[in-house]
Amino acid sequence: MTEKSKALEQGTKEIVIDAKAFGRVAVLCGGLSPERQVSLKSGNRIFTALKDRGVDAVLVDAGDDLVDQLRAVKPERVFLALHGGDGEDGTVQGLLDFLHIPYTGSGVKGSALAMDKCRSKLIWKSMGLPTPEFVMVDKTTDLKAADLPMPCFVKPNGEGSSICTFPVYTREELSSSISRVLGHADQAMVEQLIAGPEYTVAILNGRALPVIRLETDNTFYDYEAKYLSDDTRYHLPSGLTEEKEQELQALSVKAFDGLGCSGWGRVDVMQDDQGRFWLLEVNTIPGMTDHSLVPMAAQAVGYQFADLVLELLRISDEEERSWMPDDISGIATEMS
Repeated sequence: MTEKSKALEQGTKEIVIDAKAFGRVAVLCGGLSPERQVSLKSGNRIFTALKDRGVDAVLVDAGDDLVDQLRAVKPERVFLALHGGDGEDGTVQGLLDFLHIPYTGSGVKGSALAMDKCRSKLIWKSMGLPTPEFVMVDKTTDLKAADLPMPCFVKPNGEGSSICTFPVYTREELSSSISRVLGHADQAMVEQLIAGPEYTVAILNGRALPVIRLETDNTFYDYEAKYLSDDTRYHLPSGLTEEKEQELQALSVKAFDGLGCSGWGRVDVMQDDQGRFWLLEVNTIPGMTDHSLVPMAAQAVGYQFADLVLELLRISDEEERSWMPDDISGIATEMS
């Protein structure tokens, strides 16, 4: 049975989509976050695909005057291609909810929680899901007194694309790495480093797509490896046994649903030397460039890029944006 047949058997439907039924679609991209350049690439690729399929699409480089921009365009639907910042943390989603404009991807709460790495991990821990140990620090933290995991990754709490993220192997490196992150963000996460292969799992309409294993000659899968390098290796099939692949897919769906995310996204995971998986983060508006992972996974089950874009628009009408994880006991205590 082919991968596409398996996906169809599991419930993925082949649908003939009327492009005109979407009305005018604003593709929001760019924005003001550090991920602006990647967002512009994603937005332009999505816009081109929509136009090629006959959709009345308008490309919008989101600025401080976004409300005026939307008033001028008068979209009947929005395709969100904003990465990081206000575009991915629930702010723009809240505006669109207020304006009663359907949009792709997660709603306010799912977006906000996924962008906040600390709260994502607290929720996963409360659900019994595996995620590396971590400590949050800011400029007032006494680093000499803090019990910080080593080796570790030091990263901003609310950014994606591995921006300003550093692997740290010695105590001597730790202070300078934290200072660099705190020059960019209010809080830094010092997260236990899991040595082993990295995987990513795309989620589409409630289901996990085939797992991709990432391999790079860089120190880790950083910004350059994600978006610029032609030497990064993407293993699909992942090389996992069928049992381990299904285990990872099920874990990723639980992690995604546990944050109240919907529509589509991507879950990033590490595997240790004992074969255990560890959740890193959820990306609610993954990249859609020619180096991006969700289109790659979707293609493995039969979606060409334009088909994927149209499917994301189609399900934007059907998405459940309420936030009701099944098991969130203990979160209030952890956050207090």
